Order: sequence, then structure tokens, then C-alpha cells
Amino acid sequence: MAEYTLDCLYEACPIPLLKALKQLNKMNIGDILIMHTDHNCSIIHVVEWTKKEGHYIDYIEIAEGEWEIYIEKAK
Repeated sequence: MAEYTLDCLYEACPIPLLKALKQLNKMNIGDILIMHTDHNCSIIHVVEWTKKEGHYIDYIEIAEGEWEIYIEKAK
């Protein structure tokens, strides 16, 4: 299991989602992607897309207006 990070600070939608999609295509099942974002719209779109694709996802607010999104590639 490998861990990858994506810096999506100061990037508006759909850039974080597109970056996540590109990175997930390079990853193996069970790998973890950690995204850093400060755009709350990313939480909505990335979470929605990830659930639809069947991956595991969780997120936390690490500072006011800044989140870490954890995605485990499931397939």
C-alpha cells in the first residue's frame, strides 16, 4: 500500500477533481491518496464522485477552511 499526496490549495473546481482522477488512474488498489484543499466545493464534488466510483473516502477539516481528503482506491 502506497500513499500519495496532492496539493490542491488555491485551486477551484474542477481542478482538484481532475487532479484526483489523474492520480487515481496511476495508483494500485489499496493505495491512499491524500488531497489538501481549501476550496469547500472540492469536498462536495470529490466526495460525490469518489462514492459514485466505489472508492473509500473520508475527510477532515485540519484548519479553518482547509481540508484533507483521504481516498483509498477500491477497484
